[in-house]
Amino acid sequence: MSNLSHTGRDIASHPDVSEMRDRYARVLGGRDVALVDAPVFLIGLYCAISPWVLSFTASQPALVTHNLIMGIAIAALGLGFTVMPERMYGLSWAICAIGAWMIISTWVVGSSPDLGVVLNNVIIGGLTVLLGLVCVGVSMKSGKPSA
Repeated sequence: MSNLSHTGRDIASHPDVSEMRDRYARVLGGRDVALVDAPVFLIGLYCAISPWVLSFTASQPALVTHNLIMGIAIAALGLGFTVMPERMYGLSWAICAIGAWMIISTWVVGSSPDLGVVLNNVIIGGLTVLLGLVCVGVSMKSGKPSA
């Protein structure tokens, strides 16, 4: 019968240990901002469908188009953080700007919006700004430029 017990060998004696450590660092090196990729993507999806969820398609046609386009843009940024996070550091501040625009766009783009529409866009904008600030903070902490 074969001996299947482990003798407690350490991987430090492996001949390729330095190459394995370098590869591991390369693979995980750019994933620090990606912690917000799913929430940013989900906020973008909700922003895009929110006119139909809250049923303001008839009363605010300009905001319908606006929220759809902005939602797609936010979701695209979330996908970008998933696919290539190391290249997305420069767009961390853009998420904050989009969130701030979502807060004020209700009054700029819309025409006398009701409380539900205002709250919807303010909450979406606030969450987007918050997640953008998290992206900026993580990118500054890691020492990579964010803008």
